[in-house]
Amino acid sequence: MSPILIERIQTIIVDLPTIRPHKLAMHTMQQQTLVIVRVQCSDGIEGIGEATTIGGLAYGNESPESIKQNIDSHLGPLLVGQEAANINAAMLRLDKAAKGNTFAKSGVESALLDAQGKRLGLPVSELLGGRVRDSLEVAWTLASGNTAKDIEEAERMLDIRRHRIFKLKIGAGEVNADLNHVIAIKQALGERASVRVDVNQAWDESVALRACRVLGDNGIDLIEQPISRINRGGQVRLNQRSPAPIMADESIESVEDAFSLAADGAASIFALKIAKNGGPRAVLRTAQIAEAAGVALYGGTMLEGAIGTLASAHAFVTLNRLTWGTELFGPLLLTEEIVTQAPVYRDFQLEVPRTPGLGLSLDEERLAFFARK
Repeated sequence: MSPILIERIQTIIVDLPTIRPHKLAMHTMQQQTLVIVRVQCSDGIEGIGEATTIGGLAYGNESPESIKQNIDSHLGPLLVGQEAANINAAMLRLDKAAKGNTFAKSGVESALLDAQGKRLGLPVSELLGGRVRDSLEVAWTLASGNTAKDIEEAERMLDIRRHRIFKLKIGAGEVNADLNHVIAIKQALGERASVRVDVNQAWDESVALRACRVLGDNGIDLIEQPISRINRGGQVRLNQRSPAPIMADESIESVEDAFSLAADGAASIFALKIAKNGGPRAVLRTAQIAEAAGVALYGGTMLEGAIGTLASAHAFVTLNRLTWGTELFGPLLLTEEIVTQAPVYRDFQLEVPRTPGLGLSLDEERLAFFARK
């Protein structure tokens, strides 16, 4: 029997509008840009994947344009003619030939997994070891920067039973104003919701020492990446002294980073992101390191659309323990979709399909409409 081969890998940049500006410490998003990856195989099956960044080069080393160029010119040609069903061999081939490029690799791996799931009639979660749950609790980010608006938005999310975990993006403003903003929201929501903050590395250690204590003493459940990822000693000291647990996010740019952070005791929680690890299979290796070291887990996002969100979700539902839930709300931030059926959010959870592959199909008309010309 002839092997099934990869015949073509295509990338498409898609710009989608968002429901509102999304304010981060380093950037304010006015729209979201996705790179859609399509892998055509010799058996007629197509797999779809997604690579998405937040704020392009303001956040990390890859941009939508570089992701597309590197897949088109380098990664894709390496895989054409290779066995489509042997995902391990395909990704090892990419890792040997190209350093980094984890966002691009994640999009390719997700597409290969989607194709293999369709081929075997299995959801991607079963290819990754088997799910232990069918849905995931999902947090919502309050990022308007306006206290009254954020409280109103949180109350609405609680009323419609869509979210009861809220993360606040802070760090861009003056620290005392940020602290007052967060504390006011926590006081308004009380015990009805978990309130967390993401600083996106904006503070130095001297500011973070005081701010983390104030936040922890006022009921904030989690503090994400308060200082620079390169200040490892500071991260260790903060993790030892903060009354609220510290979560590593930007500090984890590879599986190897996760091992080093765990060994140093630099964080109590790891944010898992398929894009930053190089794909769903790679992010599970980071999860295994964390579990062995007693580090708790949180399912992170790069604010992907439906495809990237479900690629993450299929990995996360296989985890034995996901103590801090997830923030896979990316599709809810978009006003438009490029898939025929949007992901289902109900009773604070994202439901993960049991249909073959990722459980999604592209809406070709909408894809063509929003594709960057």
